[in-house]
Amino acid sequence: MTDQQEIEETIQTYFECMYESSAEKARAAFHPSAKITGYLEDGLHEMSVEDFAGFVAGQQPSALEQGEPKRLDISSIEIAGATAVARVVDDYLGLTFIDSLSLIKVDGRWQIYNKLFHVEGPAS
Repeated sequence: MTDQQEIEETIQTYFECMYESSAEKARAAFHPSAKITGYLEDGLHEMSVEDFAGFVAGQQPSALEQGEPKRLDISSIEIAGATAVARVVDDYLGLTFIDSLSLIKVDGRWQIYNKLFHVEGPAS
């Protein structure tokens, strides 16, 4: 599998963690030291991986169980050695997010090291 394919697989796992309300998949997609940061309506939010894993697990019933449509668009991936940056558009919790994901390859495995998110507006 190429680096591009492995990164796409990591991004898919990231999306599934939210869509399935899976803390386990959140921990699989993110490096343990990762930060998840961005603005929601009530201001700046900063989370650790464990905070984010708990947050997604707490969204019950999951989007999958509710039969919500899936939306994950990978706009771009740029790879530089064992680092990469991806721009992703996804729908979650009734909102459209634009995510900037920094990834790092550690021990042969791509993981998200940083997520900056922007809320574009209501999901379409």
